[in-house]
Amino acid sequence: MSTAQQLLLEGCTDALGFVGGALAGWGLAHVLGLELFAPGYGAGTIAAIALVGLCAGLGLKLARFGRARMRVQTGKN
Repeated sequence: MSTAQQLLLEGCTDALGFVGGALAGWGLAHVLGLELFAPGYGAGTIAAIALVGLCAGLGLKLARFGRARMRVQTGKN
């Protein structure tokens, strides 16, 4: 696989992990009754924003972990 293909794969998996994690965080906030887009910055809105950010970061970390694990299993560095 060429360097350009590797970089494209890395960018796409990072984006999917980040967006997927953010959507999971938004869904979790919604289930918990926290309104992300409420007017003003109340405690519930701040908690929802933090939850979305945390889940987005975790999704990105999970995507990178999966990519590294796949590299180890296939024997490619």
